[in-house]
Amino acid sequence: MKTFLATYGPTIKLLGLVSTITFFLSLLIIPWIIARLPEDFFLHIHDRRIKEDEHPVIFILVLILRYSMGSLLFFAGLFMLFLPGQGILTIVLGLTLLDFPGKQKAVDALLDFRSVQKGLNWIRKKEHKSPFLFSPAKQQNK
Repeated sequence: MKTFLATYGPTIKLLGLVSTITFFLSLLIIPWIIARLPEDFFLHIHDRRIKEDEHPVIFILVLILRYSMGSLLFFAGLFMLFLPGQGILTIVLGLTLLDFPGKQKAVDALLDFRSVQKGLNWIRKKEHKSPFLFSPAKQQNK
């Protein structure tokens, strides 16, 4: 046991620190983002494409920033499935920032879960915002 702790002790401490930091950051950042989204955000995910008619430098910078944040949120959400945090909600937000074939199906599959809709709207209620509107097929009975 002593050799295990001597060998992996610093790694275990680092993972514990990262876990604690991501937990508290998710408690601050995810509700902040969710509260600032428009209530019809999940109705028009497919319409949120980056405008290619902007200046090429701005287009590329926005694309890099958007994909970086989307990837960061997606992978942080995956880690939060096993560590403390709001994993599924973070994954949903990350996916909405990315553009890939099947994105709408992936987001819709996550929004099919009543608990995900309740979690999103619970955060909005705490922030005194109106609940998200989901497509009629996704709208769950309350």
